[in-house]
Amino acid sequence: MTDRGPTVINTGRSSSAAWAVAVIIAVLAVGALLMFSGVIDINGGGTDVNINVPAATSAPATGAAPAAAAPATATPAPSTGAPSK
Repeated sequence: MTDRGPTVINTGRSSSAAWAVAVIIAVLAVGALLMFSGVIDINGGGTDVNINVPAATSAPATGAAPAAAAPATATPAPSTGAPSK
């Protein structure tokens, strides 16, 4: 068996798949930059978070405290109708 010459792998050109991956990453990076910088609003926009609540016009009643609730009564469990042995 004779020796072969060295195997040469041509890496001088990039494939179209590599270009597609590079373009997808670039588009994602630009989109993320625009979203985080506020150019693209993903929250729907126009939402007013600072809502002015009107001030209370009357003071709360200072009368007696409300009556305590009556304690709950225990009710027995309903019968299942099965005879006991």
